[in-house]
Amino acid sequence: MKNHDDEPGFEGPRPAHVLIPVAQTALTPLRSAGRDRYLDTLRAVALARVVAFHSFSGAVWLSLVFPSMGVMFALAGSLMARSLDRSAGGVLKSRTRRLLLPLWAYAIIVLGLLVFAGWRPWQEEEGAWLNIALWFLPVGVPPYPENAGTNDFLADSTWGFQAEEILWYIRAYFWFMLLSPLLLKAFRRFPRSVLLAPLLLLVALNQEHAAPLPDWANSTVTDFATFGSCWILGFAHHDGLLRKLRLPIVIALALALMALGLSWAASHLGAEGWNLNDIPMAQALWSLGFCAVLLRLSPVWPALPGPMRILDRVITLMNNRAITIYLWHNLLLVAAVSLIDLGWGNLSLSTAIPWLLESDWLLFLSVWPLLGITILCLGWIEDVAAGRTPRMWPAGSGALADKILHHGPIQER
Repeated sequence: MKNHDDEPGFEGPRPAHVLIPVAQTALTPLRSAGRDRYLDTLRAVALARVVAFHSFSGAVWLSLVFPSMGVMFALAGSLMARSLDRSAGGVLKSRTRRLLLPLWAYAIIVLGLLVFAGWRPWQEEEGAWLNIALWFLPVGVPPYPENAGTNDFLADSTWGFQAEEILWYIRAYFWFMLLSPLLLKAFRRFPRSVLLAPLLLLVALNQEHAAPLPDWANSTVTDFATFGSCWILGFAHHDGLLRKLRLPIVIALALALMALGLSWAASHLGAEGWNLNDIPMAQALWSLGFCAVLLRLSPVWPALPGPMRILDRVITLMNNRAITIYLWHNLLLVAAVSLIDLGWGNLSLSTAIPWLLESDWLLFLSVWPLLGITILCLGWIEDVAAGRTPRMWPAGSGALADKILHHGPIQER
């Protein structure tokens, strides 16, 4: 689950005189002060892949083809390091605001729908008001009903779970963001040790006789261990450490990590086979190797090259509304299923094009217009959170994109 400035995950251009403080002792970053459309493109691809993964049933191979979550965390880590070249307190305040305001809008609407569907959290022990607050402050797993309404309500009575399930990325991002000032200082003193620390933690968690984590910490600690090295790899990208390594060496190390990840996955396959989302150690190794190559290559694109320019407005919009797209796509997929069911209820359609109605491609294509409506209705909250003039459809390109994306859980430049 970006823009580019203070938002949890995105960043926008920054004046050159504030990019690197005079007293900074870290390696000088190799990025320019403007937008980097290569990173924008990676983020847009990652978001599209997340939507595709949740649209196509059984497409677990997508977690291998492009490990979106690892890429998103690596990009966010790089952009967070750039932000922390300024005052840490101001950066945390700005990014927290950028993350929480869209989340609060999502939580208010989802909780309202759940109550409308019959859920009464105040009548359940796990639905205590203190736990309900976790919908608004993403430090732990919030309560949700196993079933809400009937299968005629938004097509699937388990939609409450679908609405909550997507929040794991927001929680992980929030914790990474809060810990980044300390992590960055430690990384700049002990880069190798800090980069490998999350993997070592994951190894410890996978020991047969390891003490089980308490329920409230299980998801948070596991997610940190799984994607922490990707986040810290982003620090290395920003500080220029990756660029100092020869490309063949990076590729060789990355392939070794990815091969180790595949080997681990092969011996730990679950019900969904090669779905790396269910195999944290394999996900961590595969994502780290994959991201290392992407960030080491990392060409600087002030503008999209050649034929890719046709996608300029799409990439700009997706970066400027990344939080909205990420937060809402899962619930909108549930709504899209309901709309497709209406087609099955029409005898003419179900007889003429049953192959289309049962195709996952229809679900994937149907969710984007719904996301477009959501962007029009709620996307402006991201602008308010960033202190910008609200825009209905911020898909400008070129110089206009730099102005629109001046600031920005999903980045900042």
